[in-house]
Amino acid sequence: MNNADKILNSAYHALKQLFVISSNDKVLVLTDTHCSSIGNAFIQACSKIGSEVETYEIKEQSRPLKEPPEELIKLLSGKSIVLNIFKAYSEEIPFRIKWIFKVEENKLIKMGHMPGITEAMMLGSVNVNYMEMQNSAELLLKFLTDAKQIHITTDEGTDFYLGVKGRPFVSDVGVIKGGEMSNLPCGEIYCAPLETEANGVVVFNASVGDIGILDIPLKAYLKNGRVMEFESEDNNLVNRITELQNVDEDSMLIGELGIGINPKACITGNMLEDEKALGTAHLAFGNNADFPGGGNNNSKIHRDYLFYRPTIEVVYNNESCRKIMDNGMLI
Repeated sequence: MNNADKILNSAYHALKQLFVISSNDKVLVLTDTHCSSIGNAFIQACSKIGSEVETYEIKEQSRPLKEPPEELIKLLSGKSIVLNIFKAYSEEIPFRIKWIFKVEENKLIKMGHMPGITEAMMLGSVNVNYMEMQNSAELLLKFLTDAKQIHITTDEGTDFYLGVKGRPFVSDVGVIKGGEMSNLPCGEIYCAPLETEANGVVVFNASVGDIGILDIPLKAYLKNGRVMEFESEDNNLVNRITELQNVDEDSMLIGELGIGINPKACITGNMLEDEKALGTAHLAFGNNADFPGGGNNNSKIHRDYLFYRPTIEVVYNNESCRKIMDNGMLI
């Protein structure tokens, strides 16, 4: 079997497992010239199932997009599945957030979000045993139920607390329902922490969205939910990430805690896959307004920061404690 056939099978498998797609579905595929081979694989998979497919190609001369085009919005009418398969431009983060919100207004549409998807991901972290990953997710979610605080440390110097009382954790590896979105590749447990209860220091040493793999660690000092300062031996990195991140009032405010559970995900510098890697955790600063279970950060951006081998302890509402990860290993 050649790679094209393997990618087609991977697309078909994901559509059947996560979207429970059938011949009754009407699908919109949003793609571009960079990801056309993957877009075509999903189109072929939909056709194989008997689903009706409509395609919208983002023209390169119109990029970076700032707003969802009106002709694209009109295509949402009657659709049950939307697949976003295009190159991830950092300048298009505001567009992507607005587009996600627009699609989610229709509570019947299931959305697959894949900015930056590659053929290597289709052959690897998309082509996984979803049942095994769902079992891991369910176990972790059980241990995170009724959590009020999360304490995370690493051997590299990370030591911070997050308040999560009333902010439930969810998984992206189950069956997607109408009005919901999931990344492909999927494979994380995540929540929107309380916006004013993140305190301590975190050492990011894996990768950062729009920056890629970190050669030198980046520290962030957190106080009452907000990044007070970035620090690194690389001053250019500090200057660049401060400029990228500090764009509005809430962009330095905590937005997400995520824990990777995909055993096939690799650290490549592409956050779409990086944040799913088993043995990692990540924080995001910025928008979480569409997160299940609540989120009050309305920034126009959302950027993820990843670190290796976390030790994670949960403090519950009844004051008991439980360690759920030790140096990157699930317990």
